Amino acid sequence: MATKQKNVWYCAECGHKQTKWTGQCPQCSKWNSLNEEVEVQESSSSRFEYASSATSRKPLKLKDIPHAETPRIATGINECDRLFGGGLVPGSLTLIGGDPGIGKSTLTLQLANALANKNLIVLYVCGEESIEQTSMRALRLGVESENLYLLSETNFSLIKAQIDLINPSVLIIDSIQIVYKSEISSAPGSVSQVRETATECMHIAKHKNIATFLIGHVTKSGEIAGPRVLEHLVDTVLYFEGDKQNNYRMIRVIKNRFGPTDEMAVFQMRSEGLIEIPNPSQIFLEERMKDAIGSVVIPTLEGTRALLIEVQALVTPTFFPTPSRRCAGLDSNRLALLLAVLEKRMGYQMYKNDVFVSIAGGLRITEPGIDLGILLAVASSLRNQNINGDTAVIGEVGLGGELRSVCRIESRLKEVIQMGFKHCLIPKRNLKGISETIRSKINIIGAEVVEEAIQLLIG
Repeated sequence: MATKQKNVWYCAECGHKQTKWTGQCPQCSKWNSLNEEVEVQESSSSRFEYASSATSRKPLKLKDIPHAETPRIATGINECDRLFGGGLVPGSLTLIGGDPGIGKSTLTLQLANALANKNLIVLYVCGEESIEQTSMRALRLGVESENLYLLSETNFSLIKAQIDLINPSVLIIDSIQIVYKSEISSAPGSVSQVRETATECMHIAKHKNIATFLIGHVTKSGEIAGPRVLEHLVDTVLYFEGDKQNNYRMIRVIKNRFGPTDEMAVFQMRSEGLIEIPNPSQIFLEERMKDAIGSVVIPTLEGTRALLIEVQALVTPTFFPTPSRRCAGLDSNRLALLLAVLEKRMGYQMYKNDVFVSIAGGLRITEPGIDLGILLAVASSLRNQNINGDTAVIGEVGLGGELRSVCRIESRLKEVIQMGFKHCLIPKRNLKGISETIRSKINIIGAEVVEEAIQLLIG
């Protein structure tokens, strides 16, 4: 049956399709996001052959559906198992994104080796490199499993033929932006190519019960390249964070249908690959100067894990009419709000000073439980007085200067105790939820407003 072609416009953000160009996408309201593509209309029998069996299924009542525990495959890399929610799920589709050279291919090659050593057949499609290049990296990482197959191919039809021939348990495609379908006339990496190949990968993964990994490029703004629908199709989205010049890599879970979201794992990049860090708090605090002015330690939450971070602040007088406000690792709007609270409640003349705030270690924290720590770090630097180095600080700050309670206070306090801190300042509303066992191991100080917290720690 002959195929028909027509020009359509796809939104690069949400994947919305329309026949004419408009300046704004009517679906997601993004401006200048519509790109012209040549669409090929194929017969329904050849487009999604793996999905054809779904039409014969019948709807079931909710109470008649059997409930069984989700099967898991332990990868042998504990931090990765925790990211996946307890292990890799057969038939799942995982998208891994991050900056070039940050370690995406290294991680997937290590995962491939760990899974191949469990007698699972793994097919690694290295579309961006030759087999020789990938094998050289494998030798450097100590990958020698006989169950790992390498394929240097970008034509999806040929990749699908090898999948049918080998029938792997795990499929890795590096990367999804380089794979193309010959039936579509647009270039690899375009909206239509990425959407169609990712959809085919989803049907293959679900039909053949293959755990599939897709490596995705990122744009200059840090988002995964391609249509936004790519993230909606997959079950799990992992994103690399951290500086390439820094040895530490943070992998954050953005989406997970089989486990908790916002989970985070820390790895160290070495010549032998990515090495998992079981205690990130120790890594983030190992270069901390105790009793330094403008430095505060805060227990924060990343998914199910509590970890300690150091917030550093520097306040200096300015001779310009507009003071500078710079921050790294936190929201600049949140910093402006905290400075306004500090100026209103304490009478500090912040408009005469430049303020610089940074979270040490390259982390980016968005939870409001770090508000009080940031505020105290700024106050410490402004008044040139240090805070006791054995004290940690927790609390959310409201516009009225009140300290609001934070969630999972005991998990935070346990991490504080484990790292050897002797005092912890928390909101008074959290005092009633703390067990006597924890109270006996650390001196817990309660405060109700910002003025009281500053008086207790700075004076």
